[in-house]
Amino acid sequence: MERENKNKFWKGVLVGALVTAFVGLSIVGVATGISLIGRTVIDNHTQTQMIRDSRRNDTEASNIDMKSVEKKITLLETIIDKYFLFDQDTEKMEAGIYRGLMAGLDDPYSTYYTANAYQQMKESTEGKYFGIGALVSQNPQSGIITIARVFKGSPSEEAGLLPGDIIYKVEDAEVTGLELDLLVNEHIKGLEGTKVKMTVLRGTGYVDLEITRRQVEIPTVEYEMMADNTGYVLVSQFDVVTPEQFIKALTDLEGQGMERLVIDLRDNPGGVLDAVVEMAAYILPEDRMGGMLVYTEDKNEKGAKYFCKDQKIQMTANDGTETDRKYPKKDGHQIDVPIAVLINGNSASASEVFAGCIKDYDWGVLVGTTTFGKGIVQHLIPLDDGTAIKLTTSHYFTPSGFDLHGKGIEPDVEIELEEELKTKISIEPEEDNQLQKAISVLQ
Repeated sequence: MERENKNKFWKGVLVGALVTAFVGLSIVGVATGISLIGRTVIDNHTQTQMIRDSRRNDTEASNIDMKSVEKKITLLETIIDKYFLFDQDTEKMEAGIYRGLMAGLDDPYSTYYTANAYQQMKESTEGKYFGIGALVSQNPQSGIITIARVFKGSPSEEAGLLPGDIIYKVEDAEVTGLELDLLVNEHIKGLEGTKVKMTVLRGTGYVDLEITRRQVEIPTVEYEMMADNTGYVLVSQFDVVTPEQFIKALTDLEGQGMERLVIDLRDNPGGVLDAVVEMAAYILPEDRMGGMLVYTEDKNEKGAKYFCKDQKIQMTANDGTETDRKYPKKDGHQIDVPIAVLINGNSASASEVFAGCIKDYDWGVLVGTTTFGKGIVQHLIPLDDGTAIKLTTSHYFTPSGFDLHGKGIEPDVEIELEEELKTKISIEPEEDNQLQKAISVLQ
């Protein structure tokens, strides 16, 4: 009877991962990876179709031979019972099976979240979390995880972490190649006041750090009026709160008499699609490109179009039906001063949507280096036990129809950041050669 119950448990583990009915959230972002992940509500059309698909029988839902898998797991579990030296943690084993299933897709952006990791991820999109205050990115080919940005006044800055540091170990465990969301949500984030030990590769040597976690509030938008009435707006990521902060910044700068504008998207890994759509709409006119901002398309050639018409941001499925209750949204605004957008190799996903809009509309100049090249969309799908999966579901395209995935957006004016500036946490405007180039182009 005990063996029969265990068999039922493992079968339930596998089938549950495949056919649990769900309602969901979607991610467009986090290209190379970031410690703060954005999300938007999945459209009703897609949600209904997903629930319908999830109710299919096992053979329709998956090509996996469940009988063969069940047999092999039973064998492995028998061997573990008999020979494994330590106590089993069935909860971790179950999570490992789910992660293995997602890892088998061979897609660095599709992953499984435990209930705890999912909850932490949701909290982080609100702009607050218990962590270290650093932005991390991962090379999809090598698996190397690098510090892209250290936020001022954060635990990371206080501990001596620097941009460009490569994370080698966390708590004495090597992490190269570990799925980035797993590293961030289950190893780096934690309870307030606890410490995380980290070993980083800096140059040719290793540096051991101990960082105390605390609540980190990340301002996603920072701005100032520079000389000659040049407005400067830094957007570090596209979160739920970002459009409000962005519009507030531009309104203030316009009130101060802004005559030209620099928007800094360097090292911005993306985030929430709805956020970048609203921000691009606020900048751009609606009488070009048919008002198109971005559109998505899945493997069945189904998708959604985001566009401006009649001073409203609208979203429809490509069959013309409305798909999201958040739309239409009021817009009717545009920025009519010369604009430069700063980009680099860590500007990704939602950042590339924004840069692609500016380029296709011919509404500004892109300055810096070619962007990362992530033109695919992930849906975040909560499961009924509090866990979730993130799954790559579609491509997105710029207003002109350009598929940037694997290519990136090229700048109009190419200029590398000077080498000695790449490891600095804070760069003064007058020494930032890319920023100064953008200003000179506008002048």
